Amino acid sequence: MVKNTSYWAIIIGGSQGLGFASAKYLAEDGFNLIIIHRDFRTGLESIQQKFENLISNGIEVISFNKDATTTETIHLVFNLVKEKELTIKVLLHSLAKGNLKLMTGDNSLKLNDFQHTIHAMGINFYEWSKALVDSKSFAEHTKLLAFTSEGNTKVGLGYGAVSAAKVTLEAIMTQMAVEFAPLGCTANCIQAGMTDTESFRKIPRAEKLKTYALKRNPFKRLTTPDDVGKVVSLLASDKANWINGSIIPVDGGERLS
Repeated sequence: MVKNTSYWAIIIGGSQGLGFASAKYLAEDGFNLIIIHRDFRTGLESIQQKFENLISNGIEVISFNKDATTTETIHLVFNLVKEKELTIKVLLHSLAKGNLKLMTGDNSLKLNDFQHTIHAMGINFYEWSKALVDSKSFAEHTKLLAFTSEGNTKVGLGYGAVSAAKVTLEAIMTQMAVEFAPLGCTANCIQAGMTDTESFRKIPRAEKLKTYALKRNPFKRLTTPDDVGKVVSLLASDKANWINGSIIPVDGGERLS
């Protein structure tokens, strides 16, 4: 049952994985959606069909197949928001655009690899959040959400640049939680457990990591995108208005062992 169709959610990276799972649950909650994604032309037909399925919840969907890390894309989206006088209540950053090189070898991480990864998966969350604040198009109790990972504290081969980005993301989130609070906005990160997504499969030794996670998890299964999407739905609701500046594990207890 649709709860409301007056508020909008912006999802950066919403065509697959955790972002699209979140889009499904937010659509069920009655949020209209602005989805920014970056996909090859060959896959656009199936992605558009997924977006059209969301509309069956009685909501509107506006999508942009654009690079979310550029100033031009941010301006494009918020010009539309202001033109249509939309009210944004949720901004979810689900961008997976990181470099997975090792720190040794002929093709090791370079400065620009770190810079691009930290910008895309860390600083970009602030850029979108700041653009929302500057637009004055946000609702009371707006939720700023982003995805982090256990790589914020644990080492994985090839995860050096992404790990640095996640730590940056979390530092930015806590700062926004304090500085944006007078505006009525909260900021939080969701730390998902090991999830078998397209982005995860690009990580070196992904299958070994998957096997290890299945052994570690008390429930002996991986986290699913739906597990995470449900928590996004919870945090987007007014029931979560007093949660601010937190890193919330959604892993079934996987991190505990």
